[in-house]
Amino acid sequence: MKIIQTPVRFYPYTGGVENYVYYMSKELVNLGHNVKVICANEPPSKKEDIVDGIHIKRLPYITKIANTNITPGFPVTISKENYDIIHTHIPTPWSADWSSIISKYKKKPMVVTYHNDIVGSGFANYIAKFYNSTALKSVLNNADKIIITQPNYIKYSLYLDKYEDKIEVVPNGVDVEKFKSLKISKSKNTLFFLSLLDEFHKYKGLDYLLKAILIVKNTIPDIKLVIGGKGSLLDYYHKMVVDLGLIKNVEFHGFIPEEKIVEYYNMSNIFILPSISSLQEGFGIVVLEAMACETPVISTEIVGVAVDVKKSNSGIIIPPKDTKQLAEAIIKILNHKNPEIMGSNGRKLVKEKYTWSEIAINTEKIYNKLI
Repeated sequence: MKIIQTPVRFYPYTGGVENYVYYMSKELVNLGHNVKVICANEPPSKKEDIVDGIHIKRLPYITKIANTNITPGFPVTISKENYDIIHTHIPTPWSADWSSIISKYKKKPMVVTYHNDIVGSGFANYIAKFYNSTALKSVLNNADKIIITQPNYIKYSLYLDKYEDKIEVVPNGVDVEKFKSLKISKSKNTLFFLSLLDEFHKYKGLDYLLKAILIVKNTIPDIKLVIGGKGSLLDYYHKMVVDLGLIKNVEFHGFIPEEKIVEYYNMSNIFILPSISSLQEGFGIVVLEAMACETPVISTEIVGVAVDVKKSNSGIIIPPKDTKQLAEAIIKILNHKNPEIMGSNGRKLVKEKYTWSEIAINTEKIYNKLI
């Protein structure tokens, strides 16, 4: 089967959608399929390349609107491709829109993975609302199947309720060979947070985590939060740390290379993803990565793996924006007699339910039904 994937960006760019497409495509190649990714050339890389058997065609872009690269050559490029099925992604317009148009013209099936709603702030919010009321409807109407990564998202989303008959639930996954426990010591009372630090990713909840650290500090004075990631709001968060008097408790480590992230998960006592927006947080792959490394997690009820974290006792799930409960959860795990139990429970859960190989097989079944 020849499969075209059209994320807005791809490896070596790292992000939730990009990682999803990379690992999914890699496993589909292992299943014997021909997979090609067509995307924007960000960061600048070889225009034509093969990574882990995945064929990549990177196109120049003229600008970015919100978080989407505008690649003028995309429509012509994709119209020249011969493929059996096209798999595109939301929340990245342009590539999804043109994938929809070309697939309809060529009478080829199209699958959309709907990671989360398209939202914005300020002027970007008006653009998002206009898009959602026009082009998004066309993409979803044309889609043969819509994949969501957690069953609850059909309730959270503002736009999916009309398409229930097209929806399939296939969760995100994690590479359990890469993300695993290492023989390194935990840093004392250390928390880890990982995200891009820009306006678009404020929904990850770092503001609330910093306020929670201020509460935890009264009980555990040497608490340390390591923040991985960089972005346009770095100065904003630096100032917040200073204003809260947390200079000795918070470390900004900037961009963390992919090969180092496993070490960060392993050296931390807890990984925290306090997401606050059910519209924007489609799943939360980083929670799976931490669990695969046998690190206890704290997250909110809106992440895709929340129910399983509770059931498996792999960490603590709290309501969004609840700074007090977040602080209490941190203290509870740091004072736990055997936090290793939570860690091993998380690893067991991931291996049973969230491996990319299993998820690729489920996606392949969807493709086969359509073809």
